Parts: sequence; structure tokens; C-alpha cells
Amino acid sequence: MSKIELYAPRTTRHRRTWTAAAIVLMVAFLIAGQVLTIFGLLKPMGFHSADLSTQWAPMTVQLLGFGVTALLVFAWVGLFERRAPVALGLNGDALVRYGRGLLIGAGFLVASIGLAWALGAYRIEGAGVWSAPSPVLFLPILALFLGFMIQGATEEILFRGWLMQLVASRHGLVLAIAINAVIFAALHAGNIKPSIELALAMVNLLLFAVMISLYAIKEGSLWGVCAWHSAWNTLLGVGFGLDVSGEHVAVNSLVVDLAPVQGAPWWLTGGAFGPEASVATSVILLGGVAFFLATGALKPGARYSAPGLG
Repeated sequence: MSKIELYAPRTTRHRRTWTAAAIVLMVAFLIAGQVLTIFGLLKPMGFHSADLSTQWAPMTVQLLGFGVTALLVFAWVGLFERRAPVALGLNGDALVRYGRGLLIGAGFLVASIGLAWALGAYRIEGAGVWSAPSPVLFLPILALFLGFMIQGATEEILFRGWLMQLVASRHGLVLAIAINAVIFAALHAGNIKPSIELALAMVNLLLFAVMISLYAIKEGSLWGVCAWHSAWNTLLGVGFGLDVSGEHVAVNSLVVDLAPVQGAPWWLTGGAFGPEASVATSVILLGGVAFFLATGALKPGARYSAPGLG
């Protein structure tokens, strides 16, 4: 399982970015994308940081700004590494894999919320858009879904597309999964103040990253995990009105508005971080990891050999 290519063959013409440099560049690309979005769009439009939790429009703009980061990754991979987006997992059967990923991601989210609900974590607070449905109410839902499509895909391109395949080509799958999972969780550590909820959230983020890495490896593509990530975030924040990684989504819910039951334990509701810091989510993600391991996600299969460590 060492020195393999996950998504496309590598030739002697192609370059590798060193792992340490790739980690630094990932952070730089993320910061650059957000800085350009804030000072190039949000500030000129009159929005401030406080508006992100109270208005859907600035949050949509911020999510779309992740596309700048994706473009920076594509530019680096194309100009320096001399590789096409297919090398990052954006390969064949895009519609089938993306559609399947949306369904699987939605299924995992519903299972997590359903388990927490069954254990007494949440109550119905309102009917969302269905209390007085109108076309205008669906506009922010569609806009945020588009934003989460860009945001989710960008994070997958960075971690499971670029970083994981770089490490796998040098050191194998196990280390590739471990490194991308730890960095993925660490970059979410500042979403809320240090707390016990954040500690459990970090555990779940590690589980998520491991599970989604196994999904990408098993499928040999990034399309499915991009869709999974976007479906999870959209349905969590827009579908049920719950916090997404500690962030509130200011929009009428598409499915139903849920709220934590008063007195329910934080480890069940997720506290300030939202359901992603719930033990119900831990159980569902552990089940996902077990499934992918049991179905041979780590078997080399039809992987590509990685030539020399250039």
C-alpha cells in the first residue's frame, strides 16, 4: 500500500509538492481565498462579520469565496506539478458519483439527527418555509446550497484530492489518511472557544475525515465525497436549522426547524458546536468507517504505481 497514485497515473514529467510545503500552501490558499472574499466582496457590499450569523446573503458570498481557494489549488497543480484536475480525483462518471454522494451524505446526516432525536436531543421549533411557503423563501435555500457545494468541494479538493494523494504517493495510504485527517480537524479547532464540546467535535472531525478518505479511496474519485460533504452541511444548517461546525445559518429551514431540548446533555446535542459534536454523530461515523474498512477500501486494488520520488 506504499507509493501509489489514487486517482490518475503519474509520469516522470509530473512534479510532486513536498508534504510540508503542501500543508503550508493549503493554509495560505485558504487564507487568501477568505481575505479576497472579505475585502474584495463583503466589505464593499457593506457587510460585516456579525452579519454572517444573521443574514443569508453574506454567508452565501463567504461560502462561494472558497472557490477562490479551489482555483489557487488548480493553478498550483497545473503550473508547478504539471498535472490536470483529474489527478485530484475529478475524473469520470461525475454525475453518477455526485448524485450518489448527495444521497449518501443526506442519509448519514438524517441518521445522525434521527438517532439524537430518538435519544431526546431535539424538539421541533417550527415548520420552516412550510409555515407560509412562497418562492421568495426558497431563494436563500438554493443560494446557500450552491455555496455549500463550492465550500464542501473545495475542502475535499484540498484534503482528500491534493494532500492525501501527495502523501499516498510517497508514504502510502495509512499515513495519507492520518495526516489529512489531523490537519482537517485542526483547521476547524478555532470555530468555537476551547471547551469540552470542541474536544468531542475534534474527535468527530477526525472520524469524518477518516471515513470520507476511505470513501474517496474506495471509489477512486473525489466527486462522491464532494457531494457527501455538501449534502451534510446543507441539510444540517439549511434543512434542520442546526449549527454547522459552530456556525448558525440564518435561513428558514427546508425540512423543519429543530432546537435542542432544554436540559438535554451537551454530549447529545453537541452544545455550542452543534450536532457534529454529538455522540450520536460519533456512532454514525464509526459505523461508516467500519463499513468502508469491511468492504476493502484499503486494499490496493487497481491503484497506479508511483514512479520515483521527484
